[in-house]
Amino acid sequence: MGIKSFQGKRDTSQQKGESEILVADYMTTNLITFKAEDSLDHVINQLITYKISGGPVINSKNELIGIISETDCIKHISESKYYNMPSDTNNTVGKYMVKDVDTIDKNMNIFDAAFKFISSHRRRFPVVENGKLIGQLSQKDVLKAAIKVQGNTWKS
Repeated sequence: MGIKSFQGKRDTSQQKGESEILVADYMTTNLITFKAEDSLDHVINQLITYKISGGPVINSKNELIGIISETDCIKHISESKYYNMPSDTNNTVGKYMVKDVDTIDKNMNIFDAAFKFISSHRRRFPVVENGKLIGQLSQKDVLKAAIKVQGNTWKS
């Protein structure tokens, strides 16, 4: 009698429960957010206190209106110090934030999100649903998902 399969009997119980690993499974929902009227000094203190590199800027309706990052704060500091100017009295988040923000869908496969990180050179993507900020996916979140992947598939 010849060998029919080198793989042995296939376990079909795993295949039934397979589902994609989604952004929603790994995104952070407890976010440090900022308002457009916040001062850059406040932002800098929050970034240092919480050991984060940036955060979403929202309005009173929890709608995403921008992103403020360490780089945005450093640009302001650099410009004012370079020209030996006193700190700008209008050093608000609204003046220095990035307003054209790329977002990501909560139902996107986490590994498609990884490709989006690579192609866009971003460190984080806000997750928006019906115009409201519901979370954020960082590169570290993608790494956490990759560690949990079993075998060589992109499914859990």
